[in-house]
Amino acid sequence: MSVSHQIPRPLVVSTDDGRLDDLLRLLAAAGAEPELATGGPALRRAYREAPLVLVGADALAAGALRALPRRPGVIVVTGSDLPAGEWAAAVEVGAERVAVLPADEAWLLSRASAAARSPVDRGPLIAVGGSCGGAGVSTVATAVALAAAPGVVLVDADPWGGGLDLLLGAERTEGLRWPDLTGLRGRVAGDALLAALPEAMGVHVVAASRNSPEAVPEEAMAAVLDAVRAGGWPAVVDLPRSDPGAEASAVPAVLADADLSVLVVPARLRSATAARLLVEAPGSGWASAHLVVRPVAGGLSRDDVADVVGRPVLAELAHDRSAVARGERGEPPAVSARSPLGRVARRILAQLASAPAVAR
Repeated sequence: MSVSHQIPRPLVVSTDDGRLDDLLRLLAAAGAEPELATGGPALRRAYREAPLVLVGADALAAGALRALPRRPGVIVVTGSDLPAGEWAAAVEVGAERVAVLPADEAWLLSRASAAARSPVDRGPLIAVGGSCGGAGVSTVATAVALAAAPGVVLVDADPWGGGLDLLLGAERTEGLRWPDLTGLRGRVAGDALLAALPEAMGVHVVAASRNSPEAVPEEAMAAVLDAVRAGGWPAVVDLPRSDPGAEASAVPAVLADADLSVLVVPARLRSATAARLLVEAPGSGWASAHLVVRPVAGGLSRDDVADVVGRPVLAELAHDRSAVARGERGEPPAVSARSPLGRVARRILAQLASAPAVAR
């Protein structure tokens, strides 16, 4: 699956007006338009994707940077020699160098120019969730992964969903599952991770455990997705139905990073209303979601669902008589071009490919 993205922008982390003026002037000379962020989901996303991160010395005291995984290309920028405490903080965030302006301006200009010429090409991320239980989220997510195969990773974010490997018929396939991966932090080699995962029909799956389910830590989810996407592989995440603002959940961070979010909504008034609550929740990552509507006899029309939720309908999932039987036999969903799930999966992938590089 080939998806074109905007060139990632260098990230500047500082609240010092003088330092910001220096860095913006320098980056303009390097032909790079920077992104500014100091905290929250915007910082986490930009920090992962930026080809270069310039951190003002004033930002070293903030805990936001220390909570992020280490990565290459972090430069601390200061106007004078750092005191010992700030040097320790620079080491803690993994800075490759402390640049002192104006003495190091020529070096920093060269480093910024090189980063602008060599952007990071990351794999796309699709997040799939539902407005209610039983919406068919796991089946849709699996169908999207199968349609995008080979070389795609399907990630199970619902520890109590029974395991997505079941939907692929890979429940007995050897490989690592979430209980083996919840301790991951920071940078992980993507090729080594994929080689260790169960694989079926060209889809590598990070599945939940059926024996010892436990919540997926946000740090572990970030490490897995970073490893996958840094290698250029697409990732499809099956999200549980949960409070989008729950601190203990990995859902907000996944949605903040997603190139496309898809909300599966049965065409019932209560389900559509629940979807609207998700979309309109303060700070919700579902605010830009596209809808997949599942028709219900006597239920709402797709236009009614769009009106209630306030988001566009991307596709309508017609009833697939074979889906339940295939699932009970341990067979993957049918994703041929003429099957209901196949049509929806291809519509989702087409939307991803045509989207104007998700506002990153």
